[in-house]
Amino acid sequence: MHRTVQNLNVIKKFIISHLKDQSINKIPKIIAVSKTFSMEKILPLIEYGHIDFGENKVQEAIDKWTVIKQKNPNIKIHMIGKLQTNKVKFAVKLFDYIHSVDNAKLAQKISDEQSKINKKIKIFIQVNIGDEDQKSGISKNKVFDLLSLCKKINLEVIGLMCLPPANVDSSKYFKEMNLLNHELQLSELSMGMSSDYLKASENFSTFLRIGSSIFGQRY
Repeated sequence: MHRTVQNLNVIKKFIISHLKDQSINKIPKIIAVSKTFSMEKILPLIEYGHIDFGENKVQEAIDKWTVIKQKNPNIKIHMIGKLQTNKVKFAVKLFDYIHSVDNAKLAQKISDEQSKINKKIKIFIQVNIGDEDQKSGISKNKVFDLLSLCKKINLEVIGLMCLPPANVDSSKYFKEMNLLNHELQLSELSMGMSSDYLKASENFSTFLRIGSSIFGQRY
């Protein structure tokens, strides 16, 4: 068994065991964050049957995944990085999920471009949960307005996404996100990475974005 598959299975076991201790039954999906990694490293996971993969650059994703997706139509590609409006028309053709919608202009552009190709992309609104100037994401008090706009322009918003502040305990931010998601009556929650996926899981994340713990360190 390839190392990446072994790593994935270890993570799954950790999550299942941890959630059992917390009396939580719903197991989150794992997005294998394959950005910067070659298809040589990714293929063992595809052959094993893993279907959710994350990329943060549109052109890299198109180059890597266009042919593979045609051969494996069940694969789901997640845009987890900042998406520029001038890349949206290319992004909507490949990606099944976009996790980084944080402004009205981007939302409108996705709506316009997906309607041209009769596609319905699943959307997460990215929240700047730590109110950090250097990070993308909409502030908590503006999420409702953006969600309302997205509904009006026929975007399928399924949940919220966050990147909590680094080098602090993520738990309090994950709790806030779960409460906000619940208030907005959204069903999915994209949070948790290699360093904090267990904390995210116990706060009801439904999509974990895990890269280095599966593929190894990026150089």
